[in-house]
Amino acid sequence: MSDRAAGYAAAIFELARAEGELERVETELPTVARAISATPDLRSTLTDPQVPAERKQGVIDDLIGGRASHLTVGLVQLVVGLGRVAELPDIARSLLETAAASRERALAEVRSAVPLDEATIERLTKALGEATGRRVEVKVLVDPSVIGGVVARIGDTVIDGSISRKVEELRQAVKSR
Repeated sequence: MSDRAAGYAAAIFELARAEGELERVETELPTVARAISATPDLRSTLTDPQVPAERKQGVIDDLIGGRASHLTVGLVQLVVGLGRVAELPDIARSLLETAAASRERALAEVRSAVPLDEATIERLTKALGEATGRRVEVKVLVDPSVIGGVVARIGDTVIDGSISRKVEELRQAVKSR
């Protein structure tokens, strides 16, 4: 992650905290970053220097205006206006890490094919805390490519209990025969 992304995240953190919107921005910004990253046409439009800034702002308004907080909309428009769309996922991740650290916790990013209920999240929080020896804060990201199970990332540590990983291991085992 770049120092620039961390710098943007620190500024966003301070602004969101001062506005009393930190929890909401923590939820919305990563969701917007994933949507932009996962949609090639949208990403292309927002990164194309030939597309006027007003058009890009309109695209952001159409995408999240009215559904996200005014602060999140403004922050995304700022990042797009500065030509930093490609860095939005890193900015969002750094924001989550900064916010978790402010609560004296490590960020555990958990990817699952389906949304997880509160009881499952609590069990995951406890298990990941015991596995790492740290107090963790779990953020769940729905990712259909996981197929089943979960993939957890805490800092540089990845715990992959996904079905997609198991399928890949089987595929490799069959190929090596």
